Amino acid sequence: MTHESLRRELGLAGAIVTGLGSILGTGAFVAIGLASEMWGDAVLWAIPLAAVVAMFNGLSSAFLAGTFPVAGGTYEYGYRTIGPWLGFSSGWLFLLAKTASAATAALGITRYLGIDGPIGPIAAVAIVTTLVITGLRRTAAVNAVLVMVTISAILWFAWRGLSDGLGVIVFGDSPEPSHGIIAATAFLFVAYTGYGRIATLGEEVRDPSKVIPRAVVVTLLIAASLYMTVELGGRALGGERWGGLLDLGETLDISFFRFGAITAMFGVLLNLILGLSRVWLAMGRRHDMPARLARLDHRSEPTVAVLLTGVLVAGVTLVGDIGTAWSFSAMTVLLYYAATNVSALALDRRRFTAWLGLGSCVFLSFFVPLTVWLAGVVLVGLGWLWKMGFARAAK
Repeated sequence: MTHESLRRELGLAGAIVTGLGSILGTGAFVAIGLASEMWGDAVLWAIPLAAVVAMFNGLSSAFLAGTFPVAGGTYEYGYRTIGPWLGFSSGWLFLLAKTASAATAALGITRYLGIDGPIGPIAAVAIVTTLVITGLRRTAAVNAVLVMVTISAILWFAWRGLSDGLGVIVFGDSPEPSHGIIAATAFLFVAYTGYGRIATLGEEVRDPSKVIPRAVVVTLLIAASLYMTVELGGRALGGERWGGLLDLGETLDISFFRFGAITAMFGVLLNLILGLSRVWLAMGRRHDMPARLARLDHRSEPTVAVLLTGVLVAGVTLVGDIGTAWSFSAMTVLLYYAATNVSALALDRRRFTAWLGLGSCVFLSFFVPLTVWLAGVVLVGLGWLWKMGFARAAK
């Protein structure tokens, strides 16, 4: 099977920035606050535990990306190691999970801007989609600026919180602490999975077998440190049940923080649309989706796939509920990375970290709300129906 190839333009620094751009926005500015509201002190344990789980899965992704340096992530790895059904299921799960995550970012942008209604999120998606269409090099440059502003805002927020309120950080008693820790870990795992964007861009990374593993490890270590900093700073300023950075942004005169939150959300939205378009591209190449999605323009950019991604993300924003979108993303991401580890084990059954990654994903998936599971089962079933019947007609 021959097809047009994407250009390899990302080095180590660019890959790390891509990973951080995909992670920090909704993780720091939405997920940490939502988790703190629901599980209190358990979040202090869940942040590092979720990072460890992400590291196991990230190493599997990096191993596979170095072995198969093509666009598509676990969609391609599943095809090449197990077969069409694992490959298709992985790609479909990724599209479901990350479309929900991208919608979460778009909704977060408008919440921090104080805009009500559907027009704001749709406009944010349109702006970012237009930027991604301009090409990877320009997108990466804008992403680097957004990440720097985001990290600066997080560090400034943490400095203010820890310097002004270090003596009043509250640690209370969380009910059912063991269950709370596990549930919060499952919820926060998705806050780290932006490292997967590095793997899905494997066809555009220089020397992928070396660059991708290093980028994944560095990205996760930086993200975990910043998340813990956000949680401690938030407790210092807002108390035990501090309600998240959005609430603090509304009650404190911290306009730079709010600006950083908005740039963070834009960064996440940008990187998710970028990654999603590459999976649509890969599925178009294999005719699991219309072949038109695999076409590249004169600049070797997958414009059709990017446009479809933007339309679908904009549509999901109409749900309007950040918590629901995030929980759904958590469930589908856990299943997606379970498939990643299965693919890694198919190549090397001695990979201890892949066994740990697989076990942790399966275990944590049982702590996702039942209603979210049911919605996921229905949507996965629709994907399989497409695979069995309609994909042939789309060739």
